[in-house]
Amino acid sequence: MASETRSRLVDDERGFPFTEFEEKARVRWESEKLFQVDLNSSRKKYYCLNMFPYPSGDLHVGHGRNYILGDVVVRRKLMEGYAVLAPMGWDAFGLPAENAAIEKKIHPGEWTRRNIKSFKEQFREWGIGLDWTREIAACHPGYYKWTQWLFLQLFNKGLAEKRYAPVNWCPSCATVLANEQVVDGACERCGTPVTQRELSQWFFKTTAYAQALLDDLNQLDQWPERVRTMQRNWIGRSEGVTIRFAGADGGAGIECFTTRIDTLGGVTYVVLAPEHPLVEQFLASHPKRAELMERVTKMRDQRMARRDNPDLEKEGFDAGARVVNPISGEAVPVWVANYVLMEYGTGAVMAVPAHDERDFEFAKKFKLPIRVVIQNPESAPETASGRAEDLTQAYVESGRLIHSGPFDGLDNESAKQRIGEWLRSRGEGDFTTTYRLRDWLISRQRYWGAPIPIVYCEKDGTVPVPDQDLPVLLPLDADFQPKGDSPLARHPSFKFTTCPKCGGPATRETDTMDTFVDSSWYFLRYLTPRDETKAFDTKLANRWLPVDQYIGGVEHAILHLMYSRFLVKFLADEGLVSFREPFARLFTQGMITKVSSITGRLEKMSKSKGNVVAPRDLIRKYGADTVRVYTLFIGPPEKDAEWDDRSVEGAYRFLSRVWRLTNAAVPVMAPVGSAVDATKLEGAAVDLHRKTHVTIQRVNSDLERFQMNTAISAMMELVNVLSLAVQDPSFAPNKTNASGAVLREAIDALLVLLAPMAPFITEELWERTSHSGSIFHASIPKYDPEAIRADTVTVIVQVSGKVRARLEVPASATESQVKDLALADENVLRHLEGKSLRRAIYVPGKLLNLVT
Repeated sequence: MASETRSRLVDDERGFPFTEFEEKARVRWESEKLFQVDLNSSRKKYYCLNMFPYPSGDLHVGHGRNYILGDVVVRRKLMEGYAVLAPMGWDAFGLPAENAAIEKKIHPGEWTRRNIKSFKEQFREWGIGLDWTREIAACHPGYYKWTQWLFLQLFNKGLAEKRYAPVNWCPSCATVLANEQVVDGACERCGTPVTQRELSQWFFKTTAYAQALLDDLNQLDQWPERVRTMQRNWIGRSEGVTIRFAGADGGAGIECFTTRIDTLGGVTYVVLAPEHPLVEQFLASHPKRAELMERVTKMRDQRMARRDNPDLEKEGFDAGARVVNPISGEAVPVWVANYVLMEYGTGAVMAVPAHDERDFEFAKKFKLPIRVVIQNPESAPETASGRAEDLTQAYVESGRLIHSGPFDGLDNESAKQRIGEWLRSRGEGDFTTTYRLRDWLISRQRYWGAPIPIVYCEKDGTVPVPDQDLPVLLPLDADFQPKGDSPLARHPSFKFTTCPKCGGPATRETDTMDTFVDSSWYFLRYLTPRDETKAFDTKLANRWLPVDQYIGGVEHAILHLMYSRFLVKFLADEGLVSFREPFARLFTQGMITKVSSITGRLEKMSKSKGNVVAPRDLIRKYGADTVRVYTLFIGPPEKDAEWDDRSVEGAYRFLSRVWRLTNAAVPVMAPVGSAVDATKLEGAAVDLHRKTHVTIQRVNSDLERFQMNTAISAMMELVNVLSLAVQDPSFAPNKTNASGAVLREAIDALLVLLAPMAPFITEELWERTSHSGSIFHASIPKYDPEAIRADTVTVIVQVSGKVRARLEVPASATESQVKDLALADENVLRHLEGKSLRRAIYVPGKLLNLVT
């Protein structure tokens, strides 16, 4: 290169004119329909999906991490030659929209439409590539018609049923809350303490698929292990014994499920959950009934505030009933306590305080009997005497049975089978498998949701709405102000109808469906979003699903994924799809955090925390590519990362160097398609050729593993070597020599590898380097194993003794060259910022310590 060009590359600190080409790129992608997919294409398919977003307010950079990650995958797969399905839609029903509408005094539909418009504008600014011809919204009748149809399929198979059940009730929002909407006993939206109500509710019987949901987790080997563990724990399979404690003196008996039947001899009381149906029966004739029922109500209201937390202050009382311990033959008291949950087992627990920590704490507090039945002097000397007074805590390990009648002397593990068989022979119990998983409560007493397609008739009872009468339209003129009942119940023209069977007067179901129902099947609707004849096309679904890559927050690791898995298994059993899992590969990104102006702590970005960073301002200042690259470079994408406004400039400087190097190289690089003759290379050209192929290898490997941050780091290193090469006197490229071909190879590889992360600048530079067509029609380069075998060393770079970078450099690199590379590294520069460099200590080929 000419000395003038070299000088400009070294000294020019200007940025790049992103405003000149960003909109040009957007228009090009739209006009070329880059992201529209032909579902019948002969190319190999790839379905990349971001989790169904809820359109609430403006996006911030924390939201951006999810969508930018997805866009990198989409653009990369396009360049690998796949037919890529990348749709977008809106989880547009739900309580947040209704609450916002109440607060802002606008219709939730209008509020939702405004937010969708804003989201789409921001996606376009970010450069998120999506097939907008497939856009769907859960609140559109063309979508929720098929949500209602799916409800009816489950209803017809006995998997949707209505029954009374206690529910979380927010008095302020006047609605039922799901468990995850209750935080520390209060409504997550308004902070009002949550109470319990007994309501007639619709459920989907997810428990019918409990074992299948558990077993098929083994197939999901491309899911994060922690997510699979969370799902296993939520399903909560337990093997044990259901024991029937007979009532003393002819009173009511109680069934308990236990995994520790070996401790049966140590049962000194039985505990009922406050919701257990026997509670009111036992208290019916109790002299303190009114007082105790008030305590029951208070305990029930604690129910969803994690009453199973071992640190919860335990409360309870003697219900006045007695049942018989079958081993000891003694009558033991029945208590009601807040630490027992109706959701687990039978809602009744056999209490063995000597061998259960919660029972021990409860027995100590209320001075209840404690009996040691497992003895192990070696690991727990306090059990040697068999006296309860010697225990300082519950003994929960293994040992030999004592005080257990005919089972004395057995080790407790083998005793489980023996005691279970003994109970079964007496008709007092049997081996049982239970699950922590409970049926899915889908009823919501609110307006903004899909109406449940059921009619109630005095003559015909519960009648499903016929398919031809779907959708049951949500009236747009309903009064959705909270008044303690379902808004649809106050809408006469909606509520009152005729029976589809007899034509007589009838009423509609006035609950609406949980929004998780909308998001449990949306990935199927994207295939044929305008089909008015069926929910989805089975043939297309069987070709395009499971989703190849699903991306979203770990906060949806349990419920949303569980419900989607349940529905797909049901559809498979009905012969409507041939696969049994909806998502083959799952990636859960970490949160972006920032110091809160309210708490002063690192917090997840939120308006309420005063730590939101608006992407629009940053895009206007630095360009969309800078925001994208910094978001990807901030840290491993699966982990939380702190946003630093100042560090955004580092990404901007990197892209500015790419811009300057590429534009300066245009006059002297070889023509497009020129091959590199490695036998003719020497000096800096050898180093650049090798670094190019090392970078190709690293970036391709990193992106396959979702390590976008290290992929960007590898490209930064290539830019450093490229910058050094063009300054080396031995490197004098022109359009016809070997150095010109190496320069073309390095620039082209850099642009193609960088393109999915920084699509705007690379699209522009691809054109400026004489390529025809979009860069996203280019192929991903492959590395040459021969090229990466040249001698290199890894030099550790320290700043005042602390490791800040590891540089891969040619073994022949001089101290000056290594120092130049170190001073071009973004992480090193960040730790030198505001400091003066006193000296550099270099250990050849090993270490460079920059002392400040």
